[in-house]
Order: sequence, then C-alpha cells, then structure tokens
Amino acid sequence: MAVTRTFSIIKPDATRRNLTGKVTAMLEEAGLRVVASRRIRMTKEQAEGFYAVHKERPFFNDLVAFMTSGPVVVQVLEGEDAVALNRRVMGATNPENAEPGTIRRELAESIEANSVHGSDSAENAAIEIAFFFKPEDIVG
Repeated sequence: MAVTRTFSIIKPDATRRNLTGKVTAMLEEAGLRVVASRRIRMTKEQAEGFYAVHKERPFFNDLVAFMTSGPVVVQVLEGEDAVALNRRVMGATNPENAEPGTIRRELAESIEANSVHGSDSAENAAIEIAFFFKPEDIVG
C-alpha cells in the first residue's frame, strides 16, 4: 500500500465536548499522521459549498446549520491507504452500527452529531483538502 492523504473534520459536537485531542489520538494510534490542521468556525457559505453535493437532500439546511453551530477542526491526514484507514477508524455513519472502538461508536452523540467527517474516496479527498488548505499549509 502507498502512503496517501485524506481529509477529516472534527465536527461541532466533538469540539463542544472538548474531544479534539481524543479524536486526534484515535486517528494517530491507528497509524494516521496529521500533516495539516486548523480550528475554524465554518461560515454558512463554506458549509453550503462544502456540502453542495447534498443541496437537494431534505437534511441539507440542518446539516449546514449544524456545521456552522460551533468550531470544527479541519485536518489533512496521511498514512497507508489513508482514506480506507480513516473510514475504518471513524466507523459507520450511524454510531449504533459502528464497530466498538471506532470514533463514532465511542464518541458520537447521534447519527447527525457523529463527531467526524472523512473523505469517501481519494478523488473527494483531493477536492476536500483543496477546499480548506493551500499546498503550503500541508507540512508533512
């Protein structure tokens, strides 16, 4: 396997509960390395742009409201097959279906407030990374 990059967001429900360090530790313990990280307050425009793929879905406005409700931590993660590894560490979207030991099983409040976002493909990872980071921000 090759070392690749993926994108991650620690969502407002996790930052509100001061879980940023715990989430990051779980990612690092699994073999991912944080090569860029920034704590931001996502604007409505950023959230709408980032989640534009869901614009026609009934949950879009609630998602935007949630993602702008508090600070988030956007990160670039690096590791062996980073997208797949991050998705394993995050666990299923619905915490009730997530494996024990995963971020969502251990830390999420609900299917909506599930603590983390992660890219679902290498192609989307590149798009999502570029949405929040310039190349010089990623310092490996």
